[in-house]
Amino acid sequence: MAIDHPAAIRLKEKFPNMGLKGASFRGQTQISVPRDAFIDVITFLRDDPDLRYDMLADITCVDYLNYPGWDKPRFGLVYVFNSVEKGTPRLIVRVFVEEIELIIPSLVPLYAGAEWLEREAFDMFGIRFTGHPDLRRILTWDSFTSHPLRKDYPVTGLGERENYPVISRQSS
Repeated sequence: MAIDHPAAIRLKEKFPNMGLKGASFRGQTQISVPRDAFIDVITFLRDDPDLRYDMLADITCVDYLNYPGWDKPRFGLVYVFNSVEKGTPRLIVRVFVEEIELIIPSLVPLYAGAEWLEREAFDMFGIRFTGHPDLRRILTWDSFTSHPLRKDYPVTGLGERENYPVISRQSS
């Protein structure tokens, strides 16, 4: 990882054999972290006195189903971190999870604001966050069994909206 971002430099020093990968484009730096080292890396980014990534700004997921030339796991979680205290440049951390085991540790113990963001990723993609205090659907109803932002979810839905009454305006 040949990036001059402060976090990339510190991570390379702290985890020299981890095989971290990174890229920088238009002033935005992202690093890819192995799933088994995810919590250690995030804890280091938060607690390191030179970095202090004290704000988790966003969590989202990317579904790479049928992506040309893609040989990595199907789902990539994307975490966006800011440092309010130090003003360190924004950092994007990516971690990949296999479709057969969509489980990753929750960041709620480290960042309380992760609670609703993880619930959204669970609801829309089916990613499970171990250690989450209240992992349940947030955008769809409880009996809904699909994950609508997955690429194999049909654009027209699965018929789940057909039972709702049609409401129309009456002309006067």
